[in-house]
Amino acid sequence: MDIRAELNKRILIIDGAMGTMIQRHKLEEADYRGERFKDWHTDVKGNNDLLSITQPQIIEGIHELYLQAGADIIETNTFSSTLIAQADYDMQSLAYELNVASAKCARNAADKYNTKNPGKPRFVAGAIGPLNKTLSLSPDVNNPGFRAVTFDEVVIAYTEQIAGLVEGGVDILLVETIFDTLNAKAAIYAIKNYFRKYPLSEGRGAELPIMISGTITDASGRTLSGQTLEAFYTSVAHANPLSVGLNCALGAQEMRPHIEELSSIAACYTSAYPNAGLPNAFGEYDEQPHETAHIIEEWAKNGWLNIVGGCCGTTPDHIKHIADEVRKYEARKLPLVEII
Repeated sequence: MDIRAELNKRILIIDGAMGTMIQRHKLEEADYRGERFKDWHTDVKGNNDLLSITQPQIIEGIHELYLQAGADIIETNTFSSTLIAQADYDMQSLAYELNVASAKCARNAADKYNTKNPGKPRFVAGAIGPLNKTLSLSPDVNNPGFRAVTFDEVVIAYTEQIAGLVEGGVDILLVETIFDTLNAKAAIYAIKNYFRKYPLSEGRGAELPIMISGTITDASGRTLSGQTLEAFYTSVAHANPLSVGLNCALGAQEMRPHIEELSSIAACYTSAYPNAGLPNAFGEYDEQPHETAHIIEEWAKNGWLNIVGGCCGTTPDHIKHIADEVRKYEARKLPLVEII
């Protein structure tokens, strides 16, 4: 399956929030633990990635709901599946296994739908989150030069994650929710280095395409580490990504000007998956599916989109409404690059 061929035909739909859908199951500590981790020495409730091992039927079922809603790309349940992030639960040793298990959940769901309708291929994107430690900022206000992690440590963590995602059978590697471009650079380096070392891993025979998605954190139009959108794009363009886009932090209404800007500067495909509006006082999202879809329809009409979906607070209903609206419009055309 060639995702570029599909991107040249139409706007592709990426799925919505995994966490939002997991919350609907109202799982308790025992559900997260399962039989295997019933005696684990720390609380694990909230470690959503662990559910790919202890409750795989729930994760696979969520993937299927998004596929049924019209998603062409589903993300693995691996946002925190690194030895750095899993240290919060003292589960560093499970990082590789979590990635394999999550990739297989998504792969099973995608293959089921590909078998049903081979004319509309579905793709699995291995989700590589931003980490809970940053390379650009100090966690200690009294020591601006301090860093809680080194570049090499981040590369090691991401390399293990990439190996697990490839083993589990993903089609794409998605470096997402980037608030610190230096963390993203470590992920990019890890990806490139992995495929230099294992160019024929598992018989796949080629480096997997990379999707990159940053996060504009507020009205300043900058990432948390201080970059403008254009600077962020310039910083990652060397990776020759399949797509560059934005996700999380903002609702569609607030993300609009940034997507317009990105569509005008990106030499690759563009992606966008905003939150369902901004969170209310209780941290919940109130924007209804038709509201999100109405805003995003304008983006498609203006020719700004290649890949679109939802982030925090979005559901299969949001994805269905978005898919129904954007299918009326052609995908954004890649700019012509002059060869000198």
